[in-house]
Amino acid sequence: MSTALALGPTGTRRLGRSAVAIAAAVVANAGLSLATDQLFHVLGVYPAWGEPMHEPGLNALALAYRIGYGVVAGVVVARLAPGEPMRHAAILGVIGLVLATLGAVVAMTQYDLGPAWYPVALAAVSFPTVWLGAAWHERRRRA
Repeated sequence: MSTALALGPTGTRRLGRSAVAIAAAVVANAGLSLATDQLFHVLGVYPAWGEPMHEPGLNALALAYRIGYGVVAGVVVARLAPGEPMRHAAILGVIGLVLATLGAVVAMTQYDLGPAWYPVALAAVSFPTVWLGAAWHERRRRA
């Protein structure tokens, strides 16, 4: 029995909307992060792409806006979720945690892109920022 048949038309539609909500939040987070990175590269704040960024202040700046964009991603997933927004946020948070952890392992073992604390910090804040954004959205929705 296929998944579509087992879920039925309503279940399939909900699953599709859940996937869209999570994908939209991932795209929003990655898109905002990369656009901000590019802006700082163009302005000369960051070194050229592919060059190591060892300046702790610049890494802290990148971490700061990525924390903000993680919160935004939590709001996006909660807003677009067809139901159970906090469950969607948890799924997104786990996806972010896994991706950030893999990125940290690669960054620390394969490339000299900057200080080791930065990718570790990205992994550490990935779940809580998404959760915070979704919780904030839910609190505002109920008010």
